[in-house]
Amino acid sequence: MMILFTVLILAVILVNGWTDAPNAISTCVSTRSLSPSGALALAAVCNFAGSMGMALINSRVAQTIFNIVDFSAYPDAALPALCAGMCAVVIWALIAFRFGIPTSESHALISGITGAAVASSMSFAAVNTSEWLLVLSGLLLSTLPAFLFARIIHSLMTLILGRINRRKVINHFMRAQRISAATSALMHGAQDSQKFMGVFMLGFSLLGGNGAKESFEIPFFVILVCSAMMTLGTLIGGGRIIKKVGMDMVDLDASGGTASDMASSAVLTLCSFFGIPVSTTHSKTCAMMGVGSRGAGGADKKIITEMLLAWILTFPICGAIGFLLSFLITR
Repeated sequence: MMILFTVLILAVILVNGWTDAPNAISTCVSTRSLSPSGALALAAVCNFAGSMGMALINSRVAQTIFNIVDFSAYPDAALPALCAGMCAVVIWALIAFRFGIPTSESHALISGITGAAVASSMSFAAVNTSEWLLVLSGLLLSTLPAFLFARIIHSLMTLILGRINRRKVINHFMRAQRISAATSALMHGAQDSQKFMGVFMLGFSLLGGNGAKESFEIPFFVILVCSAMMTLGTLIGGGRIIKKVGMDMVDLDASGGTASDMASSAVLTLCSFFGIPVSTTHSKTCAMMGVGSRGAGGADKKIITEMLLAWILTFPICGAIGFLLSFLITR
């Protein structure tokens, strides 16, 4: 069972790097600040560095995920139930990728293992309410603040540089966006990899029969493996999502791309240090919407509606899939 668990968690990390990496570098590709291959290489390096660095400095996000559910009521069925929860993530991610919609693997993971834990004990007592409140607060922090912050940053840029010929400054913005995109990818690695490290540690805890989960410390090899798998997924890339988010949803120039990268990176950094799990997908796309909302290229309402619907459905659908699979496996 541990072999199956390891294969599943590595597959989920790979899918996360594959589908979430395009969000981090979509703007610099759409504004032609970087080529697709150059952007993916940059994202891969920064994802790895962010994943390794944050886990060694501050692992509070991983600990939040580690404690979010309790499988101790039925220890014999705990690891199969956790595997069922991760299967829900893979199923939902593949459905979303098929339609080119950037969903949150973070929320899919949390919902999937929560549904699995509830099914294993047939009780909501398996859910740690305080940790789930952090998730819900992260949902709020990764959307509206990112939207408003990006809008404010771009407004200030326009105000300060409004009288300057755009042709004279556009090259400077394109160089600045390479830095902002690197920061965005760095914080993607810092946030998302820790969620899977938390699940990795939860699996080890269940395998050892430690239902109480009294201590939490991530071994270096877990940090290295999770970082490497996310980097591999990043290198595989996701051209379909890059096109839908970076080119179809909002048409940004280099200044707008820089503003959205700065806003989403700031939100992710703040939440990471406070141990709040947030969706990097939500943060980046909401920041791009914030820039687009002030007329900087406009925004495609149809695509935005599709994404918002997918985000809303992630929690109930992944929770239901995790519950159903867990119920069938553990019974």
